[in-house]
Amino acid sequence: MTKDAQLIWRDYLVIGAGPAGLQLGYFFEKSDSDYLILEAADEVGSFFRLYPRGRQLISFNKVSSIYEDPEIQLRWDWNSLLSDYEFPFREFSRRLYPLAGELREYLAAFASHYRINIQFDTRITRIARRSSGEFRLCDGLGRQYGCRTLIVATGIGKPFIPQIEGIEQVTEGYENVATEPDDFLGQRVLIIGKGNSAFEIADNMLGTAALVHLASPTPIRMAWKTRHPGNVRADHARILDTYQLKLLNGALDCQIRRIERDDEQFLVTVQYSHADDEVEQLVYDRVIRCTGFCFDNSIFDRSCRPELVIEDKLPRMTPRWESSNVEGMYFAGTLMQSRDFKKSSSAFIDGYRYNIRTLHNFLRERNDGIALPCSEVAATGGALTEHVLGRICRTSGLWAQFGHLCDLIVVDEAGQLARYYEELPVDYVHQSEFGDQPHYYMVTFEWGTWHGDPFNIPRHPSHETAYTNAFLHPIIRRYQGQRVVHEHHVLEDLFGMYSARGESGAIRRRSGRTMEEYHQAEHHDPLYRFFDAQLAGASERKMAIS
Repeated sequence: MTKDAQLIWRDYLVIGAGPAGLQLGYFFEKSDSDYLILEAADEVGSFFRLYPRGRQLISFNKVSSIYEDPEIQLRWDWNSLLSDYEFPFREFSRRLYPLAGELREYLAAFASHYRINIQFDTRITRIARRSSGEFRLCDGLGRQYGCRTLIVATGIGKPFIPQIEGIEQVTEGYENVATEPDDFLGQRVLIIGKGNSAFEIADNMLGTAALVHLASPTPIRMAWKTRHPGNVRADHARILDTYQLKLLNGALDCQIRRIERDDEQFLVTVQYSHADDEVEQLVYDRVIRCTGFCFDNSIFDRSCRPELVIEDKLPRMTPRWESSNVEGMYFAGTLMQSRDFKKSSSAFIDGYRYNIRTLHNFLRERNDGIALPCSEVAATGGALTEHVLGRICRTSGLWAQFGHLCDLIVVDEAGQLARYYEELPVDYVHQSEFGDQPHYYMVTFEWGTWHGDPFNIPRHPSHETAYTNAFLHPIIRRYQGQRVVHEHHVLEDLFGMYSARGESGAIRRRSGRTMEEYHQAEHHDPLYRFFDAQLAGASERKMAIS
């Protein structure tokens, strides 16, 4: 379909052929949608040409598992795109921490295998929106494109520059710093930031630099403590040993007040966060900015410039990943993380691949009138228990997107039938017509709360105290409109298995009772009693009203 001879028109235009663009392209291919992906580079996944600088990813690639079910295996495969299990990343790398080049090879093969519709060497320079709602895009060669639905999957490739006096003196950042350790031989180095990029660069120079400091106002947040994969990972954390064991290196919690140049040195004025606001001036040979990246919205004109959030790093969006101020503009990939910022996994492939599957369903509902997919289950305690147990033993989407995506169970007015929807954003359910239903449930995986040492958490291995669980575990909440009527915590399990059907005798044994008896008593029966009581209570209220 064309609007005129000079306009390339598609129902859907996607900007960016990284993992997110390819994942969306896969679903568009399956639904036979009219779409085109516009990519500035000459290949897919061009971000990974340069990043990460050390060439090793922090996304896990666990190739061996105690389970053969490919859906369960996706829980520990953080790089594969969703493809009905037929195109796993483990065929391209056997490393637990794969290399960026291996991911590039995988993405290129994925695009070729599924014949994703991509136009390369197409750098979009301007995006506008007409009063009719249609988007108009222009590339560097003057070619024009049009669509009614635009999906931005460009990632966050623009370096974020913090507001520090004299920051313009710092010309080295994560994007251009040297990667040869000998380049830092004998030097005193300050790295601004305490995220994964800062630790990666610090670890690279640890054996050659005379002194390495990491600096930011807030303390280090380790992923093994916060349970957020975007916080500092252990594979680049050797500097913490050298800090605590007094090798001159350090992690400074401080505000950097000013950066000055004095001949070949930097004079950096800092104010410490935990030392009665002491101010000190420190001398360094190099200062490197590792302060993260942000979304570049410079190509959007005023008619469709998306609002930004979180220090203007990310686009503001609705629970359906649509721009909060530009109708018809959606976001895919790591840009989706503004909805669960530093909580779940939307910043990474293993999280946003599920978001994108749901986004595709939202787009088909909006543009083609195709209802969100769901299955039907008898509204009985037994049927709902079996269905939910089967789901929580297999799902990788709820496991990865803990607390952000949920399964939704809506019981009909007669109390006879339930509709079961998979992987909807929790916020979307609350803000949509589903949130007005008198009887529905949300199923999520969530971490519990704990204090102190995360490696020394007391456990209470009984369904009666499952609400105290600290480990990732399923929670089923019954709602009446926006009100939580009751909630049930399924007892945590080290293997993520809550039914004897998925067990193998080779994995574990229990003394005193069989695994079937254990799962029946600790997982099945408590969940059955929960559903049975909720359904019975709703039925009794209906009888009283009638």
